[in-house]
Amino acid sequence: MEKVVITGSTLTVEEIIAVCRYGAKVVLAEESRQNILSSRQIVDELVEEEKVVYGITTGFGKFSDVVISKEECKLLQKNLIITHAVGAGEPFDCDVARGIMLLRINNLSKGFSGIRLETIETMIEMLNKGVTPYIPQKGSLGASGDLAPLSHMVLPMLGLGMAWFEGDLLPGAEAMKLADIPVIELSAKEGLALNNGTQAMTSAGTMALYDAITLLKTADIAAALSFEAQNGVVDALDPRVHEVRPHAGQLATARNLLNLLKGSRNTTRQGQIRVQDAYSLRCAPQIHGASKDAVNYVKGRVDIEINAVTDNPIIFKEDRAGISGGNFHGQPMALSFDFLKIAEAELANVSERRIERLVNPAYSGLPAFLTANGGVNSGFMIVQYSAAALVSENKVLAHPASVDSIPSSAGQEDHVSMGTIAARQAGEIGANVRRVLAMELMVACQGIDMRGNHGMGAGTQAAYDLVRKGCPYLDTDRELYDDINYCEQIIADGSLVKAVEAAIGAELEY
Repeated sequence: MEKVVITGSTLTVEEIIAVCRYGAKVVLAEESRQNILSSRQIVDELVEEEKVVYGITTGFGKFSDVVISKEECKLLQKNLIITHAVGAGEPFDCDVARGIMLLRINNLSKGFSGIRLETIETMIEMLNKGVTPYIPQKGSLGASGDLAPLSHMVLPMLGLGMAWFEGDLLPGAEAMKLADIPVIELSAKEGLALNNGTQAMTSAGTMALYDAITLLKTADIAAALSFEAQNGVVDALDPRVHEVRPHAGQLATARNLLNLLKGSRNTTRQGQIRVQDAYSLRCAPQIHGASKDAVNYVKGRVDIEINAVTDNPIIFKEDRAGISGGNFHGQPMALSFDFLKIAEAELANVSERRIERLVNPAYSGLPAFLTANGGVNSGFMIVQYSAAALVSENKVLAHPASVDSIPSSAGQEDHVSMGTIAARQAGEIGANVRRVLAMELMVACQGIDMRGNHGMGAGTQAAYDLVRKGCPYLDTDRELYDDINYCEQIIADGSLVKAVEAAIGAELEY
């Protein structure tokens, strides 16, 4: 994907990834240009007429009853940005920061915000030339929009703050100069149009959502390898079982596992070795499937939010109205990203249980910790410890951020969403899940080799082959973090899913 056309209404998650991770260029649709110009004209008229409209001719929050003269409108907007840029902590990754800019552009391009066209064009030029604002992760309540993060986003446009350019973190003015992008002066309403919205939480959550889809597919691959390693009973995957409880995610998972295991001579039938498997194998369709359903719910909410107007006030051209509402409130995203957190965490919960069943000789019938010379060698003993630690950390992170609220702005903003915290935690949990699944891939392949490989399914064979390229059989103890890092990398870069999908001739369902 070489370019993405911004209309305000058609942006997709895949296009966000193309721009923010792979450098696709951004182009503004002509219809959006006209919408922006007509909306701006109304703001200019309201200022000239000195109409009382929140954030245009008044102060903000508790100061909404303070009328601002038209001579002070520009200073009002600049002061809004520089006083609200008080974020804390480490900066967002560049893909998230770029996503914040892209989503803000898309929001503003709908023509309900009253921003100047040249301001949006400056943001587009920054995206296309690779000037990425330094945006601290913490400090947003997720209610009056993401005020602190979005204010940091604006600073380099004014020649302030910090930004990355060509790999270097520079003062904002220097980064803009090197990229040959003129800095701007904000006009009436523009500061509020830029920093009042849900784009920080939505960008961070969108990245976590996209990665979660990969984790859903990877979890099915890992589970299939564990089926191979444990002589899993495939009767539990019979389509008839799942058709009588037809949750979409459950059905999809069962189909995925059957496709991955098709042709395997390591799996068994009911009663051949045992009547049934433990839940971590037998109930994989139900467990993974529930996470799939949750992730798809979240995706539906994100698809709406990335094409929504979330600032305040909203300018309506029909009657020249500037209506102060609450579209900046992050509650729809806060609840969604808390749900995403839980859905992701469960993938690691069940993966760690499958790891335990493979390294514990009481369950597996294999040598303890999958090492032939136990005692001298510890094998995969501490791999399970590490997985358990990550799973336990996820349980803390999965506590809903959205159940908390702290009043702000002297009680004017008396309920807040904490949605940005939820989005950030979804990314943290996703990273932990990826690590646990990487461990399961490695352990399952060891289990297959130790039990004796009698012939694998087309999908599991492709996964096994790719894992073994960077993670050889463990004969005697060695440093294992490189093996785990390799398995994590083939998950993160998508190469594992691609290899498996190519082998089975179909996309894994989610």
